[in-house]
Amino acid sequence: MQAGVDISVIALWLGHESIDTTHIYKESDLAHKEEALGRLQPVGQRTARFHATDKVMAFLETL
Repeated sequence: MQAGVDISVIALWLGHESIDTTHIYKESDLAHKEEALGRLQPVGQRTARFHATDKVMAFLETL
């Protein structure tokens, strides 16, 4: 779209049934995407492991 390609053409390329679906991507600009990527954890850094409480484990065992 930044290159001037019509949104209806992009919708066809992406296989979208409606231009409304493609419009969602238009609203998410590069600055918004960069902000989201900035919140990610750096590669190679370990994420803390989740440990369920006894209450959660008891619930899961009832399933």
